[in-house]
Amino acid sequence: MSKTIAEKILSSKSGKDVRAGDIAEASVDYVMVNDITGPAAFDEFEELCAPLMRDRVVLVPDHYVPNKDVASAKQAKRMRDFARKHAVEHYFEVGSGGVCHQVMIEEGFAAPGRLIVGADSHTCSYGALGAFATGIGSTEAATVFARGVLWFKVPESMRFTVDGELGRHVMGKDVILTIIGDIGVEGALYRSMEVDGTSVSALSLSDRITISNMGIEAGAKACVIPPDGKVRDYLSGRVRGSYDVVAADADAVYADSREYDGADIVPVVAKPHLPSNVAPASEVGVEIDQAYLGSCTNGRIEDLRVGAEILKGRRVKDGVRMIVVPASKKVMEQAIEDGLVKTFMDAGAFVSGPTCGACLGGYMGVLAPGERCVSSTNRNFVGRMGDKDSEVYLASPAVVAASAVAGRVADPSEVVG
Repeated sequence: MSKTIAEKILSSKSGKDVRAGDIAEASVDYVMVNDITGPAAFDEFEELCAPLMRDRVVLVPDHYVPNKDVASAKQAKRMRDFARKHAVEHYFEVGSGGVCHQVMIEEGFAAPGRLIVGADSHTCSYGALGAFATGIGSTEAATVFARGVLWFKVPESMRFTVDGELGRHVMGKDVILTIIGDIGVEGALYRSMEVDGTSVSALSLSDRITISNMGIEAGAKACVIPPDGKVRDYLSGRVRGSYDVVAADADAVYADSREYDGADIVPVVAKPHLPSNVAPASEVGVEIDQAYLGSCTNGRIEDLRVGAEILKGRRVKDGVRMIVVPASKKVMEQAIEDGLVKTFMDAGAFVSGPTCGACLGGYMGVLAPGERCVSSTNRNFVGRMGDKDSEVYLASPAVVAASAVAGRVADPSEVVG
């Protein structure tokens, strides 16, 4: 019987022939925790009195980096002390890493055929490289720290095929928001999404990461894009160890299959307060107080280049704050080298070092009551980026930059033609 990518990877990692609905105890390649989820995992692990699988553990402080108060400083110290005590090799101190998911990809942990878990829901990002990657809780992470294995219920899979040439200013964010707008925030609940087609294969790896990153916003356990030459080129000289490319069988069975014409996809936004509340950017037009470009969803160099191209020679509209946050130290360095930081600053934007702060409403861009933000992040729930009476409109880097110039949610063509 033929298999989906999820079934193949979980069969390989469990050493058994498993299918959707089966329970598999599978060997995990890497487990990642951040400064928010790590301390609870450390407590649970110490209770187990077991040796640490240190070659599989990755620690990345990123949510409150740099620390915003004493409480966050204590969390960061817990991670630092744990790394020192257990001689954790893969610890990325402030100034050497960045947003955890970008670090996992940049530093070669994510690769085709791997099984990766992380105590953060957007761990599904690594599916863009052909891995089965999923978010777990801190207690589960502690189990992997000690044993290197975890049990999974093998998910059913859904297939999403997007064919055709995407229009100007249409990015991966528009593709995944269109899909989520179609199926809803529970449309892929505990299923693995497989996303393919000529539109997807034409996208950069950065745009594909955006698609996989937001699979969880449809409830997906994982969101996998079949790896190709772009993935192999990216991993050359970067990947840690060897890897095996896994592809679905031609006659694999899917719980649902949907097809989209790439030519029909336009720049969109997800209006408050769900990622599924999708509308064309050209039809929204609400005035904004803040524009945010960054996060694990859209903080890569390709995203910054798109934003800078729109902002070059233009100004952020009076009364609007624009915040730009590269997703890692490496992205920041490239943005400086490319002159993007100067472009952003010349346009009146504020540029920060890598942090998750604004995305989760922690700091570095918190919204006041009644304020609206157009954001390249992944969630727009009530109070996500600040006060419960604020509003977040999710959008691509192109829409974020165009909206910053227009002072309202805008299609990029309204600003640059």
